[in-house]
Amino acid sequence: MGGEGLLMKRTPAVFLDRDGTINVERHYLIAPGDFEFFPGVQEAIRALKAAGFAVVVVTNQSGVARGYFTLDDVEKLHRHVQGLLAEYGTSIDAFYVCPHAPDAGCLCRKGAPGLLVKAARDLNLDLQRSFMVGDKLSDVEAGRRGGCQSLLVLTGYGVQTAEALAPEDAIPIFADLPEAAAFILANKKTANP
Repeated sequence: MGGEGLLMKRTPAVFLDRDGTINVERHYLIAPGDFEFFPGVQEAIRALKAAGFAVVVVTNQSGVARGYFTLDDVEKLHRHVQGLLAEYGTSIDAFYVCPHAPDAGCLCRKGAPGLLVKAARDLNLDLQRSFMVGDKLSDVEAGRRGGCQSLLVLTGYGVQTAEALAPEDAIPIFADLPEAAAFILANKKTANP
């Protein structure tokens, strides 16, 4: 029937930046052997999914536009990540990648909310009840512009980002993803931007 999809309840999501948020920041990371989760990330992802959140990675990968690697290479790395998560009985629901250069003017590169909006359409997500977790101002801005509650982690570039925030920004700041996930789980019913 035509209207059934419109009646489906939308799911809240936790959007995660990749490098510097779920894994150790490496310059243009592409080799699976160089991928390293921060401690507790696998368990945090599993707990978020068990609580009913979709978990979606949104990542800027300008190395594709710069010719350092291909989108296929990025997808291979993401399959490796899924394999590592499977060992913990969990997974990422979807990966959304911006392959463009910073000056390309695209709508998918974070701080623009394009990746979040596309994921919301594809996966029937409720952005108003969702969270965006990252270590850079571009992550915070993408979440804000997408209608999510943005959270900053101090892993990756998070310390530098926190120092650059204006006092009126009032972004919740956490040591790492497990700490941010605990906040999300405690505030699940009040997830508003």
